[in-house]
Amino acid sequence: MDRIYLDHAATSPVHPQVVDKMIQVLQGSFGNASSIHSYGREARHLLDESRTVIANSIGASFNEIIFTSGGTEADNFAILGVAEAMKEKGKHIISTSIEHHAVLHTLEYLEEKGYEVTYLQPDETGRISIEDVKASLREDTILVTVMYGNNEVGTVQPIKEIGELLQHHQAYFHTDAVQAYGLVKLDVEDLKVDLLSVSAHKIAGPKGIGFLYMRTGINVKTRLFGGEQELKRRPGTENIASIVGFSEAVKIVQQTIDEKQKQYQTYKKIFIDTLEDEKIDFYVNGSLDYGLPHVLNISFPNTDVESLLVNLDLAGIAASSGSACTAGSIEPSHVLVAMFGRDSERIRNSVRFSFGIANTMEQVEHAAHVVSTIVGRFQGH
Repeated sequence: MDRIYLDHAATSPVHPQVVDKMIQVLQGSFGNASSIHSYGREARHLLDESRTVIANSIGASFNEIIFTSGGTEADNFAILGVAEAMKEKGKHIISTSIEHHAVLHTLEYLEEKGYEVTYLQPDETGRISIEDVKASLREDTILVTVMYGNNEVGTVQPIKEIGELLQHHQAYFHTDAVQAYGLVKLDVEDLKVDLLSVSAHKIAGPKGIGFLYMRTGINVKTRLFGGEQELKRRPGTENIASIVGFSEAVKIVQQTIDEKQKQYQTYKKIFIDTLEDEKIDFYVNGSLDYGLPHVLNISFPNTDVESLLVNLDLAGIAASSGSACTAGSIEPSHVLVAMFGRDSERIRNSVRFSFGIANTMEQVEHAAHVVSTIVGRFQGH
C-alpha cells in the first residue's frame, strides 16, 4: 500500500539537496565558528553565508537574524525578551486566542508574573479584525503578538495593517510566521514587524533550527547566558550543519514560491471538488479568501475525528486533527473552539490536510477519493 503524507503543516520531509549539504558540512567543516584558526574561519564563513541568505529572504539586514533551536524558542525569546525589557513602560500585551501554544503558554506564564494579556477573538473564518486591535491598544501596551497564518485552519491575519497601526506606538510587534514562511512572500519592512519567528522543518529543512528576526534598535533581554555568539544575543556554539541545511531549504523555497502557491491552491481545489462530486457533507474551516495555500481544514458532519484519523491511517493517508503539538490530547482544538464555540460539532469532526513537497496531483486526487469513501461510510452514503 502506497502511503500518502498530507500533514506538511506538522512537519515536512527534508529535501534531498538539504540532506546533501548537511552531510558535506558534517563530514568536512567541524570547526567552531568562534575559533580564529582556519577550521573556525571556515565554519564562520558558512554561518555568515547562511545568515545572509536568510536575511535577504525577508528583506532584513544581516545582523537582524538570530538563529534559534526552532519556532518555539524564537517565540519565547521574542515575547519574554520584550516583556522583561519593557516592563517599566507597561505590562499590557495584545494577542489572539488562536495562537500556537508556543505563544499562548508563554503569555500564560507572563500573566502569572503580573502582566495583563488581551486575547482577541476571531470571527468564524479564524480572522481577527483590525478594529479590535485598535480598540484594545492602550498607553501601557508594550507588545502585540499575532501569528501570520494559523497552523490549524490556515487563516492569514491582517499583519500589514497591524504593523501600520503600531507605527507611532511604543508597543513592539511580533508575528509567528512559522506556518507562512516559504509559502508566502514576507518583507519585514513592508509588514512593519519588529520581530518574526520561523522554523526550518516546515520548509523541508532540518528539525531543531529556526530564527528570530529582530529589528535593529529593538531592546530585548536575553534569557540565556554563556558566550558571545549571535552578536551576544543567543549564546551557545552554533549548529552549523543545520544552519547550512536551513539556508539551502530557504534557497529552494525562494526559487519555487510562486509555483508552489499555485500548485497547492490547485491541490486544495481538487480535494474540495472531489468531495463535492462524491456528494460528501462537509464544511471548510478557515478562510479560502485569506488562507495559506497548503492548509485545508475540513469539518465532516456525523463523524468522529479520532475514528476518521485511524481509518485514514489504515488506508495509508496521514492527516491530522490540527496542531501536532497537541497530538494525543483529548482537549478539543483551541482554534476551532475560538471560531465556533465549545458546543460546536466542528471541534469533534474536523480534519486538517496539508500539502507539501511529498505530494503529486495524482496523490491528492486519490487521497480525496479515499477520504470520500471513508467519510461516506460514517455519513451513511
